[in-house]
Amino acid sequence: MAKEPALATIAVYSLKGGVGKTTFAINLAWASASISKRRTLLWDLDPQAASSWLISTDSKSRDAAQAIFSKDVEVRKLIQPSTVPGLDLIAADTSLRSLDHLFREMDKKKRLSKLIESLGKDYDRIILDCPPGLTETSEQVLRAADLIVIPVIPSPLSQRAMGEVARYLVQRGGSHAPILPVYSMVDRRRTLHRKALDEQPGWPAIPMASTIEQMTVRRKPLGAFAPASPPAKDFAALWTMVERQLLGN
Repeated sequence: MAKEPALATIAVYSLKGGVGKTTFAINLAWASASISKRRTLLWDLDPQAASSWLISTDSKSRDAAQAIFSKDVEVRKLIQPSTVPGLDLIAADTSLRSLDHLFREMDKKKRLSKLIESLGKDYDRIILDCPPGLTETSEQVLRAADLIVIPVIPSPLSQRAMGEVARYLVQRGGSHAPILPVYSMVDRRRTLHRKALDEQPGWPAIPMASTIEQMTVRRKPLGAFAPASPPAKDFAALWTMVERQLLGN
């Protein structure tokens, strides 16, 4: 049996915005903390701060999220408990808008990896909610992650974006974390979506559902208010797949 890693980092990443990335990050983090009972940290790196808004217990905007990377603020000082028991949060704020510029100036390709390593004694799983696009920040994320979960809407444009990420990783050379593509916002009534699912039957799929939309009203993960709903069960199954990949099973 494979030895469990002391810490594993899962990046929820997409080249495109609007693919359900925050929904994935929140629900996978919930599953980690609540189903697997892992010591879990959700690190919101997206300046839109949607994950932070959904589960933060701190209403103040500190504008310090970028300062972690320039060593102006010690990383643990920005960790807060979330509204989910067992799940901690490093919230995003608008200071992250200039994070790419900071990374270029610093020229330290593994700054995020080093910060994650420093948290290894405190956490078992770190979930990264990443900004979209191929940027300096995404470079840092792709180096730091042990697994990259990519939500893909069943459409040609979204699938093309997924292919671009795969090509980019190959072109960089060297080893990179495994990619786990997951169909997102699936509507099986649509011919285009059914065709995409038929073409990639091995990909997990998360449906388009009004229950998921309720997350923004209730400001809770699915498992906290609708654990028996089909989307909550699909996210739980996805988390089981993530854990198996991390453990090499």
